[in-house]
Amino acid sequence: MTGDELLRYCLAKPGAWPDEPWEGDTVAKVGAKIFAFLGGGATVGVKCGKGRDPADEWLARYPDDASASAYIGRHGWNTLRLGGAIPDDEIYEAVDASYDAVVATLPKKDRP
Repeated sequence: MTGDELLRYCLAKPGAWPDEPWEGDTVAKVGAKIFAFLGGGATVGVKCGKGRDPADEWLARYPDDASASAYIGRHGWNTLRLGGAIPDDEIYEAVDASYDAVVATLPKKDRP
């Protein structure tokens, strides 16, 4: 999968929209919250659990292609490399789970 394909997948989700909070870094948001950091298209940052324990399972399974996200990793965010050992369907599932986790934190009136 390419970064453009993943961006299209993210933006097809209900209520999703693109933003560029930092020059050159695209993110996918639902409501006012980010659910996927798409950056330059070679990686995706997603919420992989409520904390490090569930998120660390990704690092154990894919040590060369998954890492804790800078600054927000302690909150369960990981960066997953596209085109590596992680199968595309697992990356799509990780995006789905990140989207669902972020939507669940939105006030009910703001949920799609």
